Amino acid sequence: MNGQTSSSPQFVLKTEDLVLYFRTTKGVVQAVDHVDFELPEGRAVVVIGESGCGKSSFAKAVLRLLPRNVAVYSGRVYLDGEDIMALDDEEFRLRIRWAKMSLVPQAAMNALNPVLRVSDQVAEPLLIHDSTFSKAEALDRVREMFRYVGVPESFLHRYPFELSGGMRQRVAIAMALITQPRLIILDEPTSALDVLTQANIMNVLKKIKWETGTSYMLITHDVATSSELADEVAVMYAGQMVENADADVFFKEPLHPYARMLMAAVPKLRGDEDLEFIPGQPPSLLNPPTGCRFAARCPFRFEKCDEDPPMFLVDGRKVKCWLFEKDAQGVYGGAAARAENPA
Repeated sequence: MNGQTSSSPQFVLKTEDLVLYFRTTKGVVQAVDHVDFELPEGRAVVVIGESGCGKSSFAKAVLRLLPRNVAVYSGRVYLDGEDIMALDDEEFRLRIRWAKMSLVPQAAMNALNPVLRVSDQVAEPLLIHDSTFSKAEALDRVREMFRYVGVPESFLHRYPFELSGGMRQRVAIAMALITQPRLIILDEPTSALDVLTQANIMNVLKKIKWETGTSYMLITHDVATSSELADEVAVMYAGQMVENADADVFFKEPLHPYARMLMAAVPKLRGDEDLEFIPGQPPSLLNPPTGCRFAARCPFRFEKCDEDPPMFLVDGRKVKCWLFEKDAQGVYGGAAARAENPA
């Protein structure tokens, strides 16, 4: 095995102090800022947050799909305990990307080559990463994957423009599955689809998870749709991870003020509560504020918020907020009381 070995191989994916900054004409954008993240085997972790909070950049940092304007790229990324940041680009491409980690991108029409038949595109990762497959055997696997994700076999030799948006997204999922990877990263996989097609795609993803035990990291701003697939939830804000929790407890009672306000803005099927909104806007990642990055929008701001909070452990959950600092007696102080004792 190449690289260092993490002490927690029970996690399919683990990042430590992951940083990805981009260089622009206006300055350096701190898109992913010292993020620690864990994805247990066979689980689906949903990463949520407003647009521009760094979710897609985090996925790119994990997959090492980096643009030319990278200013800083550092930290540790462990896959099954192996430090894949220690691999050179060629070894990462051959051994990791698409072989052990694959991507279902946003807007499949833009991701698929318009002049190649979809069967050839889905077969390509298998032919590249597994030399034991002939082209005929790879096409047989493509047929199997198409049946699995609900694409008619008659579509095998069609071009992407001949398929509907939902069918193109299913093709993208088949392409991600073809090498039987350990982890699938989905970047807003249903954002360009109508509601009914979104539901159908989520059902396909749930079926895959139940039947294969595949681990997912789902990047989305659609909290309602993601709740159907989520085992755990990670909340990003302004390039940082601010809360990690089991989905069951998170959707009932998020802890971080940003997460609470985010959930209060989501329409519910039952109940007549008025929807809330988060005042202001996220800070610029060109020059983010010192201290807590949500402080300027937070109704519970107090003096200590001028300092950058660590990640506190609260009943098995992680939350980056001074409201959850314990005093010497092990109880939450006056700051938590101001928040109506959210813990």
